[in-house]
Amino acid sequence: MDEKSRLKQIREELNQLDISPTFFARKEIKELPNILSEGEKIIYLVEGRNKTTKHHIVLVGTDRRLIFIDKEFLYGLKVEDYSYDKVASIQYETSFMLASIDVNVSGDIVEIDGVGKYEAELFCEKVRDFMSRPKEFFQTKSEPTILDQLEQLGRLKESGVLTEQEFDEQKRNLLEKL
Repeated sequence: MDEKSRLKQIREELNQLDISPTFFARKEIKELPNILSEGEKIIYLVEGRNKTTKHHIVLVGTDRRLIFIDKEFLYGLKVEDYSYDKVASIQYETSFMLASIDVNVSGDIVEIDGVGKYEAELFCEKVRDFMSRPKEFFQTKSEPTILDQLEQLGRLKESGVLTEQEFDEQKRNLLEKL
């Protein structure tokens, strides 16, 4: 999928999640097709201001990781991502109109302020849900090798699931991939 199509798909995902990024997040959103892996899904996204750098940033929770994105005109692109098992804690604090989010990752605390109250609470809930999942949940299984697939075909033939003709056809298809 090309970058333009992927960006359109991301915008549709955000719309389905009822997330309406502001004008200030447009640069970070535009970078998402280059940052997200194939098949990676956004679970929630918030924007705010990094308390340390004072830059506008986007914080993205996906089904695989937590991503901090800072796209500044003069400073280029800064992307930091962490698997959920590296996130020690995430919390939010509300004030009159807005909220701040503190993320403790690998011993460092990243503070983001200027986040909407509702969005901060929802984002933290979604991230905590992924943090509570076992580590094995996030490990992607590697693709089976052709040898693995041939062995599986052999077992299917031996058990009578595949006929000799079906086995030969599937075997030929696999060997053509080499």
